[in-house]
Amino acid sequence: MREWPDLPELARLRSLAWGGTQDGTRWAAVLERSLTWVTAHDADVLVGFVNVAWDGGVHAFLLDTTVHPDWQRRGVGVGLVRRAAQAAREHRGLEWLHVDYEPHLTDFYAACGFTPTPAGLLRLAP
Repeated sequence: MREWPDLPELARLRSLAWGGTQDGTRWAAVLERSLTWVTAHDADVLVGFVNVAWDGGVHAFLLDTTVHPDWQRRGVGVGLVRRAAQAAREHRGLEWLHVDYEPHLTDFYAACGFTPTPAGLLRLAP
């Protein structure tokens, strides 16, 4: 679960799943501040990742749920999120795990155990 991923491999996974290009350099700082993260592999290939950030108090936040396009719709994402939720449950003092998602992901996150709630989002960068 908390094994440090190969950062260039993580960047490649994110680029394949979300587009754009990354070299992996930003991930060290992100993971150093994370509560935990979960990865999924097929043999030695990184096929999934999810990050759990937190506020240092009772709230944790699910971020960057990513599954390689060739492994999507096979239960990898649900497995990642469920394992991340279990890791958050095991952390003393946490009471809430939040996730923001677009409407087309409602059924996915419901299958992971989340209840939809209203939320707000403010884009800070153009």
